[in-house]
Amino acid sequence: MANGTPKWTKKELLSRPIEHIDITAFDARPVITSYRDMAYSSRTLAQASDIYSMMLKDKDCAVILTLAGSLISAGLKKAIITLLENNMVDAIVSTGANIVDQDFFEGLGFKHYIAPGSPEAPPVDDMTLRNLMIDRIYDTYINEDDLRDCDARTHEIFNAFEPGAYSSREFIEAMGAYLANTPKFAKNESLVKTAYLKRVPIFVPAFSDCSAGFGIVLQQTEAIEEGRGQVAIDSGKDFRELTDIKLACKDTGLLMLGGGVPKNFAQDIVVAAELLNERKGGKARGDIGMHKYAIQMTVADSRDGALSGSTLREACSWGKVDIVHEQMVFGEISALFPMLASDAYHRKAWKSRKGFKLADLFEKGNGLPAFMNATGKKKVAR
Repeated sequence: MANGTPKWTKKELLSRPIEHIDITAFDARPVITSYRDMAYSSRTLAQASDIYSMMLKDKDCAVILTLAGSLISAGLKKAIITLLENNMVDAIVSTGANIVDQDFFEGLGFKHYIAPGSPEAPPVDDMTLRNLMIDRIYDTYINEDDLRDCDARTHEIFNAFEPGAYSSREFIEAMGAYLANTPKFAKNESLVKTAYLKRVPIFVPAFSDCSAGFGIVLQQTEAIEEGRGQVAIDSGKDFRELTDIKLACKDTGLLMLGGGVPKNFAQDIVVAAELLNERKGGKARGDIGMHKYAIQMTVADSRDGALSGSTLREACSWGKVDIVHEQMVFGEISALFPMLASDAYHRKAWKSRKGFKLADLFEKGNGLPAFMNATGKKKVAR
C-alpha cells in the first residue's frame, strides 16, 4: 500500500477478459416493439431497426457496414461475426484499430481486459500502466507485449507480398487467409477471418493508423536497408475498388457505427461512381442511385460542423444518401447496436438472402502471399 493506493501486478490487472455479446442468445424484438411508442433514442433505435430489416429484405441491396471507435475491444466482435455469417453484411469500411489492433489481434489468441474501478477515478494511474506495458482504452486494458506480437505478425504478412502497392482490402484479405490457414489460429473467432471465408471485402482507408502501419514501417525500412523492394498502401485503389462495388450493385444501404473516415469514405463512393458514369457519357447525377438506406449510430454532435455528427439529411445535399429511409441514432454504440442486431437476427429477413460475395469482384493479382490459396472468382455470386 503506497499513499493509500493498493499495488497491482500486471497479471492482476489483466485478469478479467472482455466477453463478446451473443445477439443470438436473447431476442430484442419485444423491446424494440415497445420502443416504437416511446421517444428520444428509444424511438429512433426502433426506426433504425425497421430500416435495417428493410435493407435485408431488399434482395437487390448490398449492405455496407462502417466501423469507427473502439468497438471490437468493447465486446461487439461476436455480434458483427454473426451478421457476417448470416449474409447480413456485404462489405465493411473501418478504422484500422478495429480490424487490426483489436480483431486480428484477438484472432491471434490475445484478449482485451476489463479495467478495475472507473475511468474517472482509476485505482491505477496511467504512468504506472505505461511502466507495466499496459495500454488503456477508456475502461479497457490491452497488453502492450501482445500488441508488439501483433505488429510483428503484420510485418510477417507484408513481407510475404511481392514489392508493389496494394489496397488495404488485399492486405486484410491476406490477414484473414493467414488466420484461416494457420492451424494455431484457425479456430479463433475473428471477423477478419470470417469475412475472408464469406468473401466480404474489408477496406481501411487510413490503414497506416494502426498496427498495420508499424508493420509497413518495419517492412519498408528493412527493404531499404537490404536493397530490396518495398510494399505500400494504395489508398486510391481502395477508393476505386469500393466504387466498383457501388457500380456493381443495383442498390446500396449503409449501417454506420460511429463516423469519421469510414463514414465519409462509404458515402463518397456515390459521387465517385457518378464521375465514372459521366466519363462514359452518362449523367453526373441521376443515373447512379444514392445510398437507398442509411443508419448511423453516434454520440457526436452536429453543431461543430464535423463529419462524425453530420446528419444523413445533410449528406443528401451532397447527393450521397437518399432521405426516404434514413435514421440517425444518437447514443452509445456498445449499448444500442446489440439491440438492433438482435432484433434483425430474430426477425430472420436474412433467411431468404444470399451473400453478394463482393470480394469476388476483384481478380487476385500477382504478388500475393502463397497462403492466400484461394477462394473466389472475378464475378459476383448472387
